[in-house]
Amino acid sequence: MLLNLDLNLIGLIVFIIFCTVAGIQILYYLFLFRRLAFFKPKATEEKYNEPISVIICERDEADNLVDNLPGVLVQEYPAQHEIIVVNDNSTDHSKYIIDEFCKAFPALKHLELKQEAKLIMGKKFPLSMGIKTAKYQTLLLTDADCVPASENWVRHFQRSYTEGIEIVLGYGSFHKQPGVLNRLIRFETFHSALQYFSYALAGIPYMGVGRNLSYKRELFMKNKGFSSINMIPSGDDDLFINKVATKSNTAIVVEHESHTLTKAKPSWSTWMRQKYRHYTTTKYYKPKHKFWLGLYSISFGMLFPYGIASAILFNWWITLSILCFRWLIQGIIYFRSMKKLNELDLFPFFILLDIWMFIYYIFVVTALWRKPKQKWN
Repeated sequence: MLLNLDLNLIGLIVFIIFCTVAGIQILYYLFLFRRLAFFKPKATEEKYNEPISVIICERDEADNLVDNLPGVLVQEYPAQHEIIVVNDNSTDHSKYIIDEFCKAFPALKHLELKQEAKLIMGKKFPLSMGIKTAKYQTLLLTDADCVPASENWVRHFQRSYTEGIEIVLGYGSFHKQPGVLNRLIRFETFHSALQYFSYALAGIPYMGVGRNLSYKRELFMKNKGFSSINMIPSGDDDLFINKVATKSNTAIVVEHESHTLTKAKPSWSTWMRQKYRHYTTTKYYKPKHKFWLGLYSISFGMLFPYGIASAILFNWWITLSILCFRWLIQGIIYFRSMKKLNELDLFPFFILLDIWMFIYYIFVVTALWRKPKQKWN
């Protein structure tokens, strides 16, 4: 009898913990992530007279330049603009490809770096050189392995610069290809975007992605560029935005034509190496961002283990009902957000992908104490 009492008490405690973490998850979706799901861009007047500098850093990416640079060069933008390709000590034939493109496109500039920067890790030095070379105040950044989703990519970003805005966050997606790995990569990318877009809309922006990011040159100079994070290999995008973004100076752009596309990693190992590198920067986020991101991650990490334990030790149908209610709320948010980000083909699998994200978090949590990779490419 005493044993039954102890098991009942344990079951009740487990159920209460499960309800708590499920409730936290539901609140995140109802009060935070719904901001992207129900976001409606404000109608703004197009600024055809505002010049812009597009900056691409590359190292040994000759093939990517051939495939993707034309998509940047043929943008339909009537005002003055320039495209700066920073060639960071490439040893392949990148130089000759860029020079050939320069002959046909006067707006293209080739900035060739022939020396490594000491004590400045990652992509920060070549990107800093590109920004210092830029003629115009508005900067639009992408990577050599990315291609704009449309010829109106630049126009969508420039149109987002209303009064007081100094940062515009975009979405860097992946080409849709057959296979489970492609869906997993795209869902993780969508899940990250759901968070950083929603946080920005809530007035607490914390990151952007360098594949599709824009900010003002003056903002970069005023904050002394990457000087405070030069010792960290990654972070030229998320850590810089984490430092300088505020409630009033940050906007988002989500139209399909504003996206960039890149090829997903071909194997699990190469993708996980990339994700480990990305997650090593989260420890440097501002305390408030670490708290809210951590609360979401911890509650999500506890959801399924305590859900299973609650179903066994307390009541399976009550536990399942709560979990299904969470999935109902999540499904509504996911459907609308995936539609906005052109990832709607993932929606039929969202419950399986949600369970997969729990497994994914177990894999990447070690990145919090791993030593980051020293090279950016």
